[in-house]
Amino acid sequence: MGSDIGVSTGYLYPAAESTAEISDRGSRFLGICACVESVPAAREFLRELRGRYAGASHHVYAFAVGHGASVTHGMSDDGEPSGTGGRPVLAVVQGAGLGDLVVVVVRWFGGTKLGTGGLVRAYTQAAQQVLAVTPTLRRVQTTTLVVRLPYDRYDPCREALRRAAEKDPENAVCVVDEVFAEDATLHLCGPEAAVESILASFRDLTSGRVVVVDVP
Repeated sequence: MGSDIGVSTGYLYPAAESTAEISDRGSRFLGICACVESVPAAREFLRELRGRYAGASHHVYAFAVGHGASVTHGMSDDGEPSGTGGRPVLAVVQGAGLGDLVVVVVRWFGGTKLGTGGLVRAYTQAAQQVLAVTPTLRRVQTTTLVVRLPYDRYDPCREALRRAAEKDPENAVCVVDEVFAEDATLHLCGPEAAVESILASFRDLTSGRVVVVDVP
């Protein structure tokens, strides 16, 4: 049997596409950060940037799709010496603590070779600069909860859900499924604090007769 409440950890992600530029001995490095929620989306964003900056020398990138234990990483040096572009950018991405992001550093070669150390520093700085100006949002920590209600308390509990959602739409608790048998069973999903508050309301409205159901 599983627990009655399942929690997915919240994390920060880019709220909007951002850019920042640095230069080193004539070469320009444009850092671009955006939110991507899948590997195909990251690759599509890169394809779009290659078209947008078709005259650039390199489009070095790194991405992190997901967060924590369920993250997928990717990177590319895009023709720069191995380990001088993608890996430094990925290190910055991993150190930022964000999820669902891609960072692309577009380089226009300025005629002077920077050497291995110079490239690592430039790509690192460009990635750091763009992340420093990237606004973020937090993916809300969500909770699922299954409860069983006596039928004579179903309508008051549904009304409590409606009123809570009307009062605070951004933290509304949704009913994702209902089963009607001997009692009414509601499958709820929403921000953790809001679900806990609704459960407390249900306990009051049912005089403690609400039952939290373990889910397999």
